[in-house]
Amino acid sequence: MPARGREERTTELQETLRELEARFEREMRARGFEPAQAETSALPSALASLYAEREGLRAELDELLGGED
Repeated sequence: MPARGREERTTELQETLRELEARFEREMRARGFEPAQAETSALPSALASLYAEREGLRAELDELLGGED
């Protein structure tokens, strides 16, 4: 991916990830969980979907950032 395209995609992913993390945290708290429990608790399906989406974005972002070297 060209550097400019990678930079734009990185910025887009970072923004989307921030929004998703905020939503995930709100949803966790609304259901009586602490966000730190996400790694160790069985999550209801709605939270599990948000968690999986968040992890997918993190992985894609890590891959893009790792490819800059």
